[in-house]
Amino acid sequence: MFLCHGYASLSATAPLEPFRFDRRDLGPTDVRIAIDYCGVCHSDLHVARNDWQDTMYPFVPGHEIVGRVTEVGSGVSKFKVGDMAGVGTRVESCRTCNSCRRGLEQFCEVGAISTYNSFDKHTGAKTYGGYSEYIVVDEDFVLILPANLDPAAIAPLLCAGITTYSPLMHWKVGSGQKVGIVGLGGLGHMAVKFAHALGAHVALFTTSPSKREDAMRLGADEVIVSNNPSEFIAHRDSFDFILDTVAVDHDVNAYIELLKLDGTMTQIGAPKGPLAVDALKLMSRRRSFAGSQVGGIAETQEMLDFCGKHSIAADIEIIKIQEIEHAFSRMLKSDVKYRFVIDMASLKE
Repeated sequence: MFLCHGYASLSATAPLEPFRFDRRDLGPTDVRIAIDYCGVCHSDLHVARNDWQDTMYPFVPGHEIVGRVTEVGSGVSKFKVGDMAGVGTRVESCRTCNSCRRGLEQFCEVGAISTYNSFDKHTGAKTYGGYSEYIVVDEDFVLILPANLDPAAIAPLLCAGITTYSPLMHWKVGSGQKVGIVGLGGLGHMAVKFAHALGAHVALFTTSPSKREDAMRLGADEVIVSNNPSEFIAHRDSFDFILDTVAVDHDVNAYIELLKLDGTMTQIGAPKGPLAVDALKLMSRRRSFAGSQVGGIAETQEMLDFCGKHSIAADIEIIKIQEIEHAFSRMLKSDVKYRFVIDMASLKE
């Protein structure tokens, strides 16, 4: 075991503060990564505040991790010391269930091991995330980064990126389709970029007309103001696919009505409570309302390669770790374009 410094939440009402803990020693297939950047995900805040009622304190957030390999186990073949590498939301799974064999580790039937707030498969200790100096992860759950992109802007791809890329791939979004993206935040801005790169006609739904210019810059073909009923009427029965990134309670049925025959709306924003879905609106046009989360390791690597090929990265604002509580407050107000990333060098200040 070796000592690691980070920032942790000690209770649901306590601000994050400096925290020291142990990382495990390297096993034969482990990679040790010195963390340069860590994205700030809304899930970090949800878990820190125990919004999902499952937080184990002390809690070290962070699952959008980018850094440099400093040590490798004797059996590691994919990485060498000095390589840039990434770690996303999962650090292990059972590897033997049907989901894992299909490359869907996020749906591991035994239970995938999360980067934080989970239990380490090797030691049984709690897993701690990337708001810290180092992390030790089996090489099969470590990702190769595109060399042509800013490492800081890659970090959010490891959650926000794959969370939006995966459903677009699963529902085969592509050229000739009309695709709606609900919300222009950390998830939504990535969804717009991906759907545009895939050749779809992209419409952004937002309650803020002021976001029109930015949405068009990111790749939207049109912007629909969500609280303007006349704009909704004009688009009824016209969408092949809608991706909903909104993480608060809202009327999903208004969007379901916009789907054409056999269209699908997929929810990736995670509100605290259940959403009310009108079954008749689904039945009337054989529409589907679905859910999705992050992708597996292979798909995450595919997404990173896609980003490198198309020069896609997150729009970010760099912060110091000492500013994390202020960043959380701003994130709740949607006051960021569009993802905070922590420069972990600030941990030493």
